Amino acid sequence: MEFAGYDINKYSPRQMVVLPLVLLLIAGLLLGYTTLTTGMPLKPGLDFVGGTAVTAFTSDSRETIEATFADYPLLSVGEGIGDGKYIQFGPMDDARHQSLVALINEKYPDAKIDQIGETFGKTLQSQAFLALIFSFIGMAVVVFVAFRNLVSAGAIVLAAFSDMAITAGIMQIIGIPLSLGTTAALLMLIGYSVDSNILLTTRLLKRKGKLDEKLAGAFRTGIIMTTTTLAAIAAMWVVATAGQIQIISEIASVLLIGLFVDMMNTWMLNAGILKEYILRGNKR
Repeated sequence: MEFAGYDINKYSPRQMVVLPLVLLLIAGLLLGYTTLTTGMPLKPGLDFVGGTAVTAFTSDSRETIEATFADYPLLSVGEGIGDGKYIQFGPMDDARHQSLVALINEKYPDAKIDQIGETFGKTLQSQAFLALIFSFIGMAVVVFVAFRNLVSAGAIVLAAFSDMAITAGIMQIIGIPLSLGTTAALLMLIGYSVDSNILLTTRLLKRKGKLDEKLAGAFRTGIIMTTTTLAAIAAMWVVATAGQIQIISEIASVLLIGLFVDMMNTWMLNAGILKEYILRGNKR
């Protein structure tokens, strides 16, 4: 079977796994270097470092706003629907924050000001990290109990880990910060990954028939499932980006990246491992 130029039965197991493993290695090096230099594998968003978020309705341009707040730790100026502006500032001491609030009230009297303390941000950061760790461990336990086969269960766990690692590496490269929203998107990727990989593993190991036919059938079903999900998330990304809803746009971006990565890891990495495992078993 051939779909979008990729015939899953054409390649040997070694050819199938080489690209995902190389990308996983590159992502691991990138995230490791970022962790050593900054203390976190990804650039943290306002949720995790603390700071001040301001929502104001003004016709001032981005350049005007940047000039107005040049003396403060301005992180970004986002544009919303109409004349809405979403302005983010990094952590600062109390005196400087009070000065910032006074300036905002003077320039934009109707602005909404939200502050996240640095300590609270670090608490959210640790809780989000624990959520990722426990979710991944829980997934791994369920997979190993369900299949009771070290190779097949290990391949699913490796594919899920690779999904998160490569997606996180791409986030770091293109500048998507780690926030509560993007953390939730990474957690969702665990579910998407396990879904597609369990489909593949079940078709290959628990159904009778020729390997090529089972692999082609699983590939056809899996691709249809994933492309349907991709279409829905792409629509969400278009609406959120057009409406300049930053957090929804970031969540959709992470999911889009993650689903494309998951297609690679499921139908190249996991499929290659299982194909090698079944071929060796048949030889024995």
